[in-house]
Amino acid sequence: MLEVMDSKEFRKQAHVLADRMADYFEEISDYPVKSQVKPGEILSALPLSAPVNGESFETIMSDFERIIMPGITHWQSPSFFAFFPANSSYPSVLAEMLTAALGQQGMIWETSPAATELEQRVMEWLRELCGLPASWTGVIQDTASASTLTALLSAREKTTGFRTNLEGFTGMGKLRVYCSSETHSSIEKAVKIAGFGKNNLVKVAVDENFALISAQLEMAIKEDLKKGYTPCAAVASIGTTGSTAVDPVDEIGKICERYKIWLHVDAAFGGTAFLLPEMRHFAAGLEYADSYVFNPHKWMFTNFDASAYFVRDPELLIRTFEILPEYLKTRTRGLVNDYRDWGVALGRRFRALKLWFVIRSFGAEGLREKIRLHNSLAGWLKDRVSEHPDFELMAPVDFSLVCFRYKPKVLSAGEDLDRINASLLSELNGSGKLYLSHTRLNGRFVLRMVTAQTTITRDHVLRAWDLIQQTALKLSLKIE
Repeated sequence: MLEVMDSKEFRKQAHVLADRMADYFEEISDYPVKSQVKPGEILSALPLSAPVNGESFETIMSDFERIIMPGITHWQSPSFFAFFPANSSYPSVLAEMLTAALGQQGMIWETSPAATELEQRVMEWLRELCGLPASWTGVIQDTASASTLTALLSAREKTTGFRTNLEGFTGMGKLRVYCSSETHSSIEKAVKIAGFGKNNLVKVAVDENFALISAQLEMAIKEDLKKGYTPCAAVASIGTTGSTAVDPVDEIGKICERYKIWLHVDAAFGGTAFLLPEMRHFAAGLEYADSYVFNPHKWMFTNFDASAYFVRDPELLIRTFEILPEYLKTRTRGLVNDYRDWGVALGRRFRALKLWFVIRSFGAEGLREKIRLHNSLAGWLKDRVSEHPDFELMAPVDFSLVCFRYKPKVLSAGEDLDRINASLLSELNGSGKLYLSHTRLNGRFVLRMVTAQTTITRDHVLRAWDLIQQTALKLSLKIE
């Protein structure tokens, strides 16, 4: 029977893994970007039962290479253009290694003072770097979905005078939440989890740029008030998932202030752009927000998960989530931040460490240089799409996302265009040379290409655009 790994073996294998990780980053472009395995292929290669006796690390790593690696989609590839990125970087990976080794559980200050105080300072750095209101207070959540749920639970308690936490929704009437029809699906999920009920999520119409129409929002609020409903919260987006549309936060904020409605601003992807002073015009009206979120784990080169959540009133946040069992009572309570009261989870990872490593390694100007490059690459691609007679730009390009579709002259009908663009997407992703995703805008099938991966260069975008044109031409020749 093999013994459990000791310190000597750990040291040896850690060096082997460090070399493997370095090789992976150097060779990542050699892998098919999107995994090419079929459904169930990985599962069928895995034993039905766990091993009775321990196995050597070499055996485990051999199976990792043989079974697991073929089923990996390579999010860190510079040819990954799908969804939004889950960016990494060398300093972030090294910090994650330290985080795993330390094994901190940072639920309260006393369980790890450094984890708590570093988080407080790093959130202050992010607030300043992004030009956010100086009065805001930040905390790191795991995802924007958790941040949104936190915001809606806080809005619920503020609206009901904290009675819902005590009594449930009994006798509270219908609380309404508002967002645009383009807002992320996490809003609907949070509405269901928080007990509002899906039918009390009001989706407001968008304009030709896919941004919420503020006049329609106010109309919906007035209609609800006539029906005896209680407007509770509104969610504005700075960079929707489909097209990175920007809602008019300033107009929405004034409406929310007028009707005493909680305003949560979701800038999960787009918020990183506020590191650039020239992008902060999109932040007009943020001073009205009660809560705000952006994800450094998307576009700020920090490993998943790290979601930066800011609030105007931290005491209201704490009151929403605070529970104090005897085993968590400490003499430092009230003198320090106990972040387990700042969100849903009691247990908390040491996420601030990787942010600290990333910010210090890149520096503010290094981060800005990367983001400017990504935006300029999207601008270059936008121009190529716009000038091509057989391609069509489908949404404004404000950040590093380009939404477009193939529109050959031989086709004109909507369903046919949807079909050929779906085929184009399938062919491109099946090639293993790049990975795109899609959405629907105004009901039309649209390709999405995000130029925001950490190591992306203009050459990667140029090669992708060449492949897109070549593949599209082959499809159109089949039609003719």
